[in-house]
Amino acid sequence: MNNIFKFSIVTSFLGLWITTHVPEGFELIFGFILIFTFGMIHGSNDLLIINKILEKSKYYSKLSVLTAYLLIVSFAILIFYWTPALALFLFVLFSAYHFGEQHWEHSLSKLNKILKSTFYFSYGLLILYLLFAFNEVGVKSIIYEITGYQLTNLYSFPLLLVLGSYVGAVLAFELYFDLLSREIVLTELFSLAVLTIIFKSSSLIWGFTIYFILWHSIPSLAEQIKFVYGDFKLKSTLKYCKSAAPYWIISLIGMAVLYTVFSGEKHFYSLFFAFIAAVTFPHAFVMVKMFSKKKHNHK
Repeated sequence: MNNIFKFSIVTSFLGLWITTHVPEGFELIFGFILIFTFGMIHGSNDLLIINKILEKSKYYSKLSVLTAYLLIVSFAILIFYWTPALALFLFVLFSAYHFGEQHWEHSLSKLNKILKSTFYFSYGLLILYLLFAFNEVGVKSIIYEITGYQLTNLYSFPLLLVLGSYVGAVLAFELYFDLLSREIVLTELFSLAVLTIIFKSSSLIWGFTIYFILWHSIPSLAEQIKFVYGDFKLKSTLKYCKSAAPYWIISLIGMAVLYTVFSGEKHFYSLFFAFIAAVTFPHAFVMVKMFSKKKHNHK
């Protein structure tokens, strides 16, 4: 059991304690503060990651990479503005795969590529739907606010049954053929139990914050820092944060500008998810490339 996992467990229960001792309004504000700090910082250094991946390539310049990145972000924002239903759907799909990949990349190295990708997506969607299932009213409200569609049913139980069955079947297969240790499987089942308790006890935003920050962003930050600097020591972490700071500040300014320009015609949740999605689309792709590069380097 590594130190980051222990940290996630302990701080998750601290988050659960906060749920039972503070008003929901405080949870909401504190949740957004964490998302706009740790959450955004973990995706603010994509350009540094890309430059590391392409450091030996003669066919790309930093300017071309920056231009392509900004075009993708701008296009994602426009999709959210023009066709918010499609953008929200794509955001959930990209996020599900990204969450699953970050969580399982090191444990499922022996699975074939197609089965691994399907598992990443299924696991990430299982986590999201666990959160949705315990907060259906809030989820429906946000979907209506963003898309204008009033959903009557999220089909939480059948989807959780299908996703849970598939994830369980793959893990059973891996365990049976000694491709995965019993300790890892038991640890992951314990993790799902902890997240289920947290999602059931928390508000939608606070439950998402606990998972997004403690179970995804911080482990992802550790991966990125080790990829760029070779270790996860304090000096490397400070260098990473210093490098990410300008992009993080630009992201905050961008969010503020979006809110100022569109606040009259869009609600806060619409703008918030539009911006998060705009950053998530290129970030998920960059992380796929980063894991692929790490795997290639270890061959």
